[in-house]
Amino acid sequence: MKPPVYIRAVPYLPLGLFAALGATLAYVVRLPCRTGGWNDQVSTYTGFCYTDIYPLWFDRQLSTQNPYFAQVPFDKQVEYPVVLGEVMQAIAWLARTAGDVVAQGVLFYDITVVLLSVCLVVGVLLMAAVAGPTRRWDALWYALAPSVILAAYINWDLVAGALSMAMLLAWARKRQILAGVLLGLAIATKFYPLMFVGALFLLTLRSARWRPFLVTMGAAAAAWLAVNVPFMIFAWDGWRRFYVFSQERGVDWGSPWLFFQNKGWPLLGTADVSLLGFGSLALLCLGIALLTLMAPRRPRLAQICFLALAAFMMTNKVWSPQFVLWLIPFAVLARPNWKPLALWQVAEVWYFFAIWLYLVAQPPLDRADLGIGDDTYFTAVWGRVITIGIMMAFVVRDILRPDKDVVRQGDIDDQIGGVFDQAPDRFTLVPASR
Repeated sequence: MKPPVYIRAVPYLPLGLFAALGATLAYVVRLPCRTGGWNDQVSTYTGFCYTDIYPLWFDRQLSTQNPYFAQVPFDKQVEYPVVLGEVMQAIAWLARTAGDVVAQGVLFYDITVVLLSVCLVVGVLLMAAVAGPTRRWDALWYALAPSVILAAYINWDLVAGALSMAMLLAWARKRQILAGVLLGLAIATKFYPLMFVGALFLLTLRSARWRPFLVTMGAAAAAWLAVNVPFMIFAWDGWRRFYVFSQERGVDWGSPWLFFQNKGWPLLGTADVSLLGFGSLALLCLGIALLTLMAPRRPRLAQICFLALAAFMMTNKVWSPQFVLWLIPFAVLARPNWKPLALWQVAEVWYFFAIWLYLVAQPPLDRADLGIGDDTYFTAVWGRVITIGIMMAFVVRDILRPDKDVVRQGDIDDQIGGVFDQAPDRFTLVPASR
């Protein structure tokens, strides 16, 4: 007989407290701006406390308008998928009870931070459950990593993070319908969880566990349609803003493509960045597919999710500082080795400070005396690319040499894998050895 729930929850209590500590530290990081600094762009950048949450309250007219239904120019519509838009709507209703519009903006930020704090704590606890009793404390990286503390409240990404971890846990426990619903909601929150569909497909192809995969995909599609179709019908222009913005957006901060454009490289700096990004992502995904089907032992789900997500980030035309929140739980679940993780964290922290110092030196502020130039900034851009590339290389090494995988010690196969765990190979490109 299983022990009571409160007994089973006891091992998770310290991790929950550490996650709450991380959430609190993230709030402290932005205190200088919360007390007035957001109204001065220079102090926002030099104080390293920028957030999208406060300015979007004004720029998207959330004090008077509702996301997607707003009577505003097309480029002023909320540029996020519908779950995030409705999260913003619900918080806006509460924030409108404050005094003037500035006080409402601060309250909008505070309430959003409370929600994101809960999402961080829940995400950490779910990650601990996903990792299993032998590696529960790996979730401490998600709770207290410096990059998480610095980037936690730049945007609403922690909402998608909690949904993604919940999806993984549901899949691990073979609750395919629930996993699908959570996946569909995660994709309707931030687009990056779409990469996990490819990971599930590749492992399904190797193991031939088609029914769970199809059930999950059906539930995901149903959940995505359920939250999107009403807006597609009644607020088409507002709904499609995210997709138009994503398609038309040019190369932006953090992307390696910005370096190539800035330096005027032939082809890489002059060709259409959307085509370059899609083509390079397709090549990396093809490599991940071949790796999955040719590895001597079926890779773990977390390994393929990490590789797919890292490939998506490295080839994207924008790589915002908060994107680290997407990757860190999957990087840890894929390969919980502290040395490459720590090296990556150094690179992410350097990028966090570099981007704001770079922006303060750019037009229209032009405060070169307070910031950094192109060459210094691009060391931070390539620092992230190189350190993530190093982690990817180690994960590939673990897949090709499963005996080096620290997660697969003892009799463990893939405790996150759900129906893939201990599944025999049905299709590979080379004979498998177990």
